[in-house]
Amino acid sequence: MCSLEKRGNIFILTLTGDGEHRLNPTLLNSIKSTLHRVRQEATTSSALITTAHGKFFSNGYDIDWAKSMQDMILMDDLHRSVVSDLISLPMPTISAVTGHASAAGYILALSHDYVLMRSDRGFLYMSELDIKRVIPAWFVAVVDAKVGSAAARRKIVMQADKVTAKEAVRLGIVESAHDSAEETVKAAVVLAVDLIKRGWDGHVYADNRKKFLSHVIRAVEDITERNIESKL
Repeated sequence: MCSLEKRGNIFILTLTGDGEHRLNPTLLNSIKSTLHRVRQEATTSSALITTAHGKFFSNGYDIDWAKSMQDMILMDDLHRSVVSDLISLPMPTISAVTGHASAAGYILALSHDYVLMRSDRGFLYMSELDIKRVIPAWFVAVVDAKVGSAAARRKIVMQADKVTAKEAVRLGIVESAHDSAEETVKAAVVLAVDLIKRGWDGHVYADNRKKFLSHVIRAVEDITERNIESKL
């Protein structure tokens, strides 16, 4: 589940508890409900920070929950919907990655405008190659949009590297690295304050983001791949 704290015009969405925050329908629906609340309560200029309690930011899809291909499709559809909500949210978004972010959890982090990461624990890990799963095309679209270096994208997708915070900064995957979970969230708040000071109209911001990420939106909305997989 998740909680929501409001500090002035800053919303802090936290994945709660000390578990792995695996993305199953319960957690994904909780995130969607919270994002809906953020959208309803937002002022003209606001910002969202997403973070998590415990060792993990998110360890990806809840594979143990899924008993069938239809269960996997349900999780994937809900995750697509969460990413769509983030892309259309009328404010800057920041993920404060305070623990491991793997696979679908990595994509959740990258779906924010800015990514900050703690350096004393955790890594970014696109695990599909290691666990013998084919990465969804829409995951690749998110990586393409958010990681500028072809060498970095190869490390992420084709080498399944476990990328530490300092390496992620060097590769341009995250904005900055910080000494602890608390410092990571503090830095995210500082960034949010700076962004809010710009006084941007949130709806214009969202429209520009949707233009900027139009190819990601198309990939997220394309269920052709999903339909093919459901028949295998």
